[in-house]
Amino acid sequence: MRRHKSRSGTVLALALTASLAAACGGSDPASSDGTGLEKTTIKVAMLSLVNNAPYYIAVKEKLFEAEGLTVQTQPVQQSTQAYPALKNGDIDLVFANDASLLLGHDKGDMRIALVSEGTRLTPRFMGVLVMPNSPVQTAKDLEGRSLTVHVLNNIQAITFNAVAKANGADPAKIQYRQVVFPQMAAAMQKGDVDAIHVTEPFLSDAQEKLGARLVADGGGAPVTDLPLDGYFSLADWAQKNPKTAAAFQRAMRKAQEMAADRTRVEQILPTYARNVDTEIVKAMTLPAYPTANSVERVQALIDLMREQGLLTNPLDAKIIVVGAS
Repeated sequence: MRRHKSRSGTVLALALTASLAAACGGSDPASSDGTGLEKTTIKVAMLSLVNNAPYYIAVKEKLFEAEGLTVQTQPVQQSTQAYPALKNGDIDLVFANDASLLLGHDKGDMRIALVSEGTRLTPRFMGVLVMPNSPVQTAKDLEGRSLTVHVLNNIQAITFNAVAKANGADPAKIQYRQVVFPQMAAAMQKGDVDAIHVTEPFLSDAQEKLGARLVADGGGAPVTDLPLDGYFSLADWAQKNPKTAAAFQRAMRKAQEMAADRTRVEQILPTYARNVDTEIVKAMTLPAYPTANSVERVQALIDLMREQGLLTNPLDAKIIVVGAS
């Protein structure tokens, strides 16, 4: 059984039980209710992760409505499912991990804008687990062994490559395998993989139910506080709708502040995510919920991706991050 550790408040893929916010409303270039917003109704593609808790807090507390916004939540199992709709204008914002959107931006697939940061990485929010009898004791021992990630060449591998290197391991010798979060523990238990790199709440769940052992902290140095995800629009959308983007930011920042009280996160999570174990929710480590966008933090992720050869072009975070303080 897992011994509970100190929890710090701080990706990816359970389906939502239902759309939590939907309403009819105008989206005329100039709103008729005196708010001055370019759009008063926006569609947001959403996942059902602990990372999303502030968004659903904002819905529950009517923080978007207070800013003159009606949000229509479009549930998706993976953020990539929403990219075509984002590109053709059927949705306005998508919650996605930063690495995915930066890769798309670099390739020219989608020129994006980060409207509001989602979460930043905290110690033990992600971690590498093995079965209790595994010979793996350290990151170095993962060389030549299989390790799961939710998506290949993405935020988990990017951050863990840096952690492994800092701990004397050669990331190139780690055999990454793509397995979705909900299936990782079972794959490890069956012996299909040697180790899993998993995020909360799956990390705490595997420790509690399998006695899985933590051998490397995926949120430790040197990647602590790197941005993980956020609410993205197309760059053109942010340019055409600056007041709407700012209204969304204000609502989210209030919600992020509320999420600093982990009780609010624990209470809201079962309302939008399936099969939530309330005891695991109380035990798990949370990511950080930033209350302002940071050019410096996003640039640090960009630089790390460049260092690992994932981005081919120089990229200035200032052209992507909207309304940084």
